[in-house]
Amino acid sequence: MRLAGLLLFGGRWTNYFMDPDQIAVTGLILVMFALFAWNKWRYDIVAVISLVALVALDAILGKTSRLVEDPKRVLEGFGHPAVVTVAAVLIISRALRNSGVVDQISRSVMPFTKNQLQHILSLSLVVMILSAFMNNVGALALMLPVALKTAVDRQRSPTILLLPMAFASILGGMMTMIGTPPNIIIANLRVELTRELPEKFIQESAFGLFDFFPVGGLVAVAGLLFIVLIGWRLIPGKAHKKPGMESLFQIDDYITEVSIPADCKWIGETVAEVENLVGEKMAIFGFIRKDNKVLPPNPDGIIQEGCRYVVKADPFELQGLIEEHGLHLSKEMRHRIDSLKGENTGFTEAIVTSGSPLVDRTRTYLRRRSGNTMTLMAVARQNKPIRKQLKEVAFRVGDVLLLHGKTPEMDDTIAELNLLPLAERELKVGTFSRIGLSLAIFAGAIGLSMTGFPMTIAFLGAVLVYILCGILPLRDIYREVEWPIIVLLGAMIPVSQAFQSTGCTELIAQKINGMTEALPAWSMISLVMIVTMCLSDVINNAATALIMAPISVGIAQTMGYLPDPFLMAVAVGASCAFLTPIGHQCNALILGPGGYRFGDYWRMGLPLEVMILGISVPLILYFFPLFPSA
Repeated sequence: MRLAGLLLFGGRWTNYFMDPDQIAVTGLILVMFALFAWNKWRYDIVAVISLVALVALDAILGKTSRLVEDPKRVLEGFGHPAVVTVAAVLIISRALRNSGVVDQISRSVMPFTKNQLQHILSLSLVVMILSAFMNNVGALALMLPVALKTAVDRQRSPTILLLPMAFASILGGMMTMIGTPPNIIIANLRVELTRELPEKFIQESAFGLFDFFPVGGLVAVAGLLFIVLIGWRLIPGKAHKKPGMESLFQIDDYITEVSIPADCKWIGETVAEVENLVGEKMAIFGFIRKDNKVLPPNPDGIIQEGCRYVVKADPFELQGLIEEHGLHLSKEMRHRIDSLKGENTGFTEAIVTSGSPLVDRTRTYLRRRSGNTMTLMAVARQNKPIRKQLKEVAFRVGDVLLLHGKTPEMDDTIAELNLLPLAERELKVGTFSRIGLSLAIFAGAIGLSMTGFPMTIAFLGAVLVYILCGILPLRDIYREVEWPIIVLLGAMIPVSQAFQSTGCTELIAQKINGMTEALPAWSMISLVMIVTMCLSDVINNAATALIMAPISVGIAQTMGYLPDPFLMAVAVGASCAFLTPIGHQCNALILGPGGYRFGDYWRMGLPLEVMILGISVPLILYFFPLFPSA
């Protein structure tokens, strides 16, 4: 046992050895972190694996185990106030969208897009404010069509708009308790984590809706100013997509299959000659053999009748090339499109979001879910060449799909599959009565929670009123909930509780305090925030909050400080996922439409995180005292 303590913590093992329960839960969490970082399985699957492993380890260790208090109650995490509150906030976000509140705000932004800085500021500011009161991914998704429509109108690259908007949506989530899942988790864990502390450190209530604003609000404003004035300039110029023309989203890399008919003008030409002829309009990057195996094309290969190729082209360019050179789409795709011809058919571009069931699925699954009412024409995946036929492509978050089918059915299917349609949409201006009623219901729930009434119940009541008033159709209630997040939270809460009940958080806190006892409080708060930032860039931010919150409270207890400053450091750090496109769903959402590369994120994200660290620590110490008031 002492050896395990030495391996995990180093130093004087005689004071810090670990018992079997602590070894088990620490090992479980390390494996869980590795699985999160590996990203082989989605985060909710990893969380369920961890929950099952926790119960199994508890059974193996026998009656003396402290991992699980009662195995029969291990699923109570799914009824935790934090889990229910997250689900309620997601549903309320849908109700606000249905009422026309967001569309009304979007329309008011239009006059401020003439100047480039005003364009970036106005869109980012709206997204930031919306994200404070609704799901930030939903807020960003709603404003994407507005951003790209105005980019086309003003002949500006969408690259300079979308990354600032994504970062602004993340910053906006810091401003209130309901802005982001980590804040909801921290707010609700405040009471649980301090229950066993000395009386003067016990917190009897959760953080309120606006308790995060003194720090989160000022950090968000400072971050927004950085983004608008400096941040967008750090995106490499070569990454900027050219301003859109006819296509609102002008996706540059659609992948599709073409065949060579008898009357094609390319017959007798080499692949290299054809590529020189079409220039940048099309790239031939795959030759399909008779056994359907895709090979890199031979530049000197002669194009013959019946040959099939995998090509990349913008959809508008592709249509012109088909007409000009006499190309055909593959027989299978052509047959399916012919069967869908009619007055109400059309094309739609849609992006695969993190909550879509299409993630890691193929075209076969799409057909089954759509009932064969629409056809997948092409797939755009920025900077990731695909050397497969369409039927073999597994969809990823951020992929842009070109779909063709009957418009009414296709719209319903896109909504059911949780895809984000990337097409110009008419802004719906809700009637004043619906907008006013929707805001009144939301304000009423917030006001009720500020009187001491449980916020979870207040939000559930608001959802019920939205339904009774007809603002929220029954079909939208569960569609809007991000079930992977709900499963993650419900499964992770028992793991977090085991980490605390076994004494691991206290053990880690004691070791950290022993190594840093000469350091001032601000440096410890900075350390907690930096570690949380690093974890949130690799694993889900909600999982990060659930693990770091008890550790931070343990550090505060060991040093004799109130837990609130350290919990706030975790809340801010868990929301700082600015370095990679996989760190936050908002970052992944704009990867394709913005034409970004993986490395473009840290160029603006790293200085932003450094700035947030420098600003938030003094603010935390100012607004949240380290010692109880006399």
